[in-house]
Amino acid sequence: MKSAFRLGPARIVYLAFCTCVFVFLVAPIIVIVPLSFNAEPYFTFTEGMLRLDPEAWSLRWYREIIENEVWSASLVNSLVIGVSATVLATLLGTLAALGLSSPAMPGRRMVMAFLISPMVTPVIIAAAGMFFFYSGLGLGQTHLGLILAHATLGVPFVVVTVTATLAAYDRNLTRAAASLGAGPWITFRRVQLPLIAPGIISGALFAFAVSFDEVVVVLFMGGVEQRTIPRQMWAGIREQISPAILAVATFLIVFAALLLLTVNWLRRRGNR
Repeated sequence: MKSAFRLGPARIVYLAFCTCVFVFLVAPIIVIVPLSFNAEPYFTFTEGMLRLDPEAWSLRWYREIIENEVWSASLVNSLVIGVSATVLATLLGTLAALGLSSPAMPGRRMVMAFLISPMVTPVIIAAAGMFFFYSGLGLGQTHLGLILAHATLGVPFVVVTVTATLAAYDRNLTRAAASLGAGPWITFRRVQLPLIAPGIISGALFAFAVSFDEVVVVLFMGGVEQRTIPRQMWAGIREQISPAILAVATFLIVFAALLLLTVNWLRRRGNR
């Protein structure tokens, strides 16, 4: 039993290297959390905070983002645009993945490359193209235009996750359902959909995260009424520097952590 817990030199070096990488990646993000409780309007740790003085710590900036109407409106816009774009991206991405999974579909690789192109195209190029395209249709500075633009960015994530899930799908189940008299719709709803649901939900979560975090497209296409949380944070940095941005960032960190935990749970469920 003792030998099982014995660490050799190579193991110690490996663990030390992993710890350094973890700290390098996470430390700049985690440091935001304690700074958001600063009682003073500073972006640094005060002497009172370092001494753990209770008076140096406060929920002042959290109260500000809750009571401030601009932040509240930005949150509502982010949720409305994010949820709508997620629903649209999930629907289109799932249908595309189902078509790409069919062996009878011609040019699958070319279509797949076309569908995931928004994922690899620089965001500023995509945002500029969407601005000119949707402005020509009269959808510039509208919620509908932002929803369509965010759905375009979210579709590739849904296509990739659902396609990966369909790769492990046993098509003999579809044939068995058809042999028992089930039509294509019933087969999809009762057999295929429950099995690929973890992949669809994972893709939807990624699409929502992309929409909720997107700022470049909003800068190009959004107006005052379409200001989202990332857009408001950007404005807060440029126009009026306030630690309220750190409080919002803390909420986003918690949201991202919950998202990763959910995706990991869905992945394990899918593997089972």
